[in-house]
Amino acid sequence: MFVQKRNRNMFEAAGSTLGLIYTVAVFNLRKTNKNPLVGLLLEAARAVIMVVAFMLMFVVLGIRSSPVRGDFLLFVMSGIFMFQAHTSAIGAVAGAGSGASGIMKHGPMNTAVVISAGALASLYRTLFACFVILGGYSLFKPLYFEHPVASLGMLILAWANGCAIGLVLLALRPWMPEVVKILTLMIQRVQMIASGKMFLANALPASILVWFDWNPLFHIIDQTRGFVFLNYTPHHSSVMYPVYVTLALVMVGLMGEFVSRQNESASWSAAR
Repeated sequence: MFVQKRNRNMFEAAGSTLGLIYTVAVFNLRKTNKNPLVGLLLEAARAVIMVVAFMLMFVVLGIRSSPVRGDFLLFVMSGIFMFQAHTSAIGAVAGAGSGASGIMKHGPMNTAVVISAGALASLYRTLFACFVILGGYSLFKPLYFEHPVASLGMLILAWANGCAIGLVLLALRPWMPEVVKILTLMIQRVQMIASGKMFLANALPASILVWFDWNPLFHIIDQTRGFVFLNYTPHHSSVMYPVYVTLALVMVGLMGEFVSRQNESASWSAAR
């Protein structure tokens, strides 16, 4: 009872870490609602509300058909799902526990476990919402994806890019907690427009395209529509650009988080 478990080899250590990540991820999923199923359905409901809101906006603007030859609702959902995966991952990772939080006082816990658990919980919520909405929509109208596996890969890339941005914000949080909260919210709100989920990159003039092509999420959404629709081939976006940006942000975030963890103290917030 009072003997601390010690891992005898690398496999036991990996198994213990994965089990701990799973436990914390389940805790993150359950803490927002007492009933985990209700919490997941609420996540799907948020995505439905966003899809309906954009559909109504397109109707008000007089856009009643898809810019691509295909399902208009699928065009809207291909942007909404990527945006939701991206912004949800930013909030989950940026809000993960820091090195000075109370949960870190328990021996097996470390920041890598908390960050991984928050990111996986975010991905699980997003995938659940996507499959529920697409499954429900397929009951009324058949769905066709030109490259379904590649489309799912772009969703994971949008999530990974959001995790990378959240990791950088998490590294900055001990030094400027209030500023990071504002930055997190600002990035999530800016992506509403900068992600380009409302239009096609191929249809934009060069003078407007330069305002969006810096954004990795813009490339991800445009490439997703190339994988979803048979009659669309992206000409102004790249798959590798968000991959390179994600890798660069992960490296910066890991280095920043290491420095912050080595210098952070619980007494920093004592006077706040």
